[in-house]
Amino acid sequence: MSRESVPARSPPETKREVVTETLHGVDVDDPYRWLEGDGAAVDDWVDAQNAHVDAVLDDGLRDRLRPRFEDLVEVADYGPITVREGRYFATVREPGDDHARLVVRDAPDGADRLLVDPNAWPANRDDDREPRSMAWYVPSHDGERVAVGVTEGGDENYDVRVLSVPDPSEAGSTADADDPEAAGDDGYGPGVEEVAVLPERGRVDAGSLAWAADGEGFVYVATGGAADGAQMDKEIRRFRLADGPEAETVLLEHDDQHVWPRVTVDPDSGLLAVAFSEMVGGTEWYVHVDGELRPVLTDTDAETSVQFHGGTAFVSTDHGAPRRRLLACSVDRFREGDLSFEECREVLPGGEGIIQSVVPTPERLLVHRQRDAHSRLSVHDRDGTHRRDVSLPSYCSVTWVSGARDAPEAFFGLTGFDRPPAVRGLDLDDGGEDTEAGPTAIDSVDLSVPDDLVVEQRFVDSTDGAEVPVFVCYREDVAVDGPRPTLLYGYGGFRNSVTPSFGRFRLPFLADGGAFAAVCARGGYEYGEPWHEAGMLAEKQHTFDDFVAAGEGLCESELTDTDHLAVAGGSNGGLSVGAVVTQRPDLWAAAQCAVPLLDMLRFHRFLLGESWTTEYGHPEDPAAFEYLRAYSPYHNVDPDATHPPVYFTTAASDTRVHPSHARKMTARLQNEAAGGPFLLRTKSATGHGVGKPASMVVDEQTDSWAFCYEQLGIEPGADDRDAANAE
Repeated sequence: MSRESVPARSPPETKREVVTETLHGVDVDDPYRWLEGDGAAVDDWVDAQNAHVDAVLDDGLRDRLRPRFEDLVEVADYGPITVREGRYFATVREPGDDHARLVVRDAPDGADRLLVDPNAWPANRDDDREPRSMAWYVPSHDGERVAVGVTEGGDENYDVRVLSVPDPSEAGSTADADDPEAAGDDGYGPGVEEVAVLPERGRVDAGSLAWAADGEGFVYVATGGAADGAQMDKEIRRFRLADGPEAETVLLEHDDQHVWPRVTVDPDSGLLAVAFSEMVGGTEWYVHVDGELRPVLTDTDAETSVQFHGGTAFVSTDHGAPRRRLLACSVDRFREGDLSFEECREVLPGGEGIIQSVVPTPERLLVHRQRDAHSRLSVHDRDGTHRRDVSLPSYCSVTWVSGARDAPEAFFGLTGFDRPPAVRGLDLDDGGEDTEAGPTAIDSVDLSVPDDLVVEQRFVDSTDGAEVPVFVCYREDVAVDGPRPTLLYGYGGFRNSVTPSFGRFRLPFLADGGAFAAVCARGGYEYGEPWHEAGMLAEKQHTFDDFVAAGEGLCESELTDTDHLAVAGGSNGGLSVGAVVTQRPDLWAAAQCAVPLLDMLRFHRFLLGESWTTEYGHPEDPAAFEYLRAYSPYHNVDPDATHPPVYFTTAASDTRVHPSHARKMTARLQNEAAGGPFLLRTKSATGHGVGKPASMVVDEQTDSWAFCYEQLGIEPGADDRDAANAE
């Protein structure tokens, strides 16, 4: 539909049906509650809103931006390397593919042997069916089998498929020929067999599935499906491949809505350990012995993770160390139970850097820390003795680490604002004369980065004396007449840190004179648990204060001004955007708000919302109700204030944050607020963010950046001006 064919740009009409509830003695009006439901009326409203987006967004801008994004998506992507008994598993998305393929190699930089190609699944070749994607995979300890999680429409309700991993003699190499028939009609590579399918349609993920030591089965955590309202119903199940159709047994049913189990298995002894933790609270550990759960580390508020290697249980915890420390004990002692932190020996003490992860190998430990929200790597002996620091670029992020259990090799992902994602390898045994001490390149995204890209870390003063880090990135040699158009991104919750990251779709924006900034707001984990606690529950306002402080700091530095400053965030970050737009509408020229929480008095009634009450507080608690009502974006739209344009996005199949949040907020702004435009794009056949095909990503990026360009007054440059396109 062309913009010329649309006579008006007024938003669609939305009926008001006021529902008034008395909550803790306060009357609360909800005029758009009907948008929480399903049915024809809601579907028609959503369709009208999508048409309104198409009418308002500038088609000329979209037409000029789309080719640039299409070029940027047609570049290979590489996932983490997982090592199992000399086999190296990884995901690779080749140019032209909508989805990444699962491959296995016989060396880190060896030829790819195809295991799974989701692009070849029938559902992805049929426009009338919801697309399927592979969201995760977990190889067995011997590397002979792999479990993969498959979802339809990105809804995060997974089927688990168990596949055999063929020997090299049974499989071809996708590197030998550009052969579209490398995958069979079932989407599997040569020699790959489907051993079992668990069509549970519940929330099973890679972090809640652990293979048995013998590779003949696994233990996993399953939930009910979103369609049945059973996402909070959790079971720990054991699945055995050799036992036929009745292979599954339930080890434990778990009905606490606020606590989530996860499982891990020691590949050497077969010991099954089970952790129970609130999403943002402490962790209690048990072992499953003789059919029962035996307590190991319990009655603690500490956040703790455990991994087993070579007869040792390595325990990473914030007990006695707000920025975490590494402890250890024998697996035999861990199995006995009733363990205290004090009994464990300290391997790595807490320090200024936060321990993010540790990779044990037979003789060494690779330790990833973050300091001031960017990464450091170091190599230690297993007793903690420091061997060396690994050379890394400034202001970079290590996005994952992995290693071989029986060899001194490790791998990590590296990225930064000026650094496309890369996979690197590292020899941890630095004692030999011929050992290469530095990291070696294995895979890297083939994008050129402009030489004039500037990356800075600034600190701004916020409430209660907090000094908040803000990263800033822009092209120094691109002339800008006046303040730079600037996009400020943030999250601020659930212990998620904002660290340097490469955004390929930012490159045209930077080439056209824009600046990108990222605020490390309280509620994240940039400075450990105290930083998180300073932005949760009754302290949540600090998160929004930090966003505002960052925005004001960018304006005071004269990098930008309020006519050229946009704010963006998604999920919990969408809540942050909604809060700062309603609290400080004068500060922003535009806002992008993706899959957000916005009604903080009813969030607990939908999907996974009840489990988030440990982070936000419970609306049914009178004290929490008061502070939630004070910042809930949906309840704090000021009809007398002029609000900036806001572009909301949500997904029909989102099984985490219900799309009603974005619907209701859009309706309230469109009907009760000055300013705008207020737009809502709802995508079908996708969810909270998992499994999006490349074509959908291009559509989303085109629309969101066209909105940003128009509201910030940016003129797209000529295609050849963008030096960051793939070569």
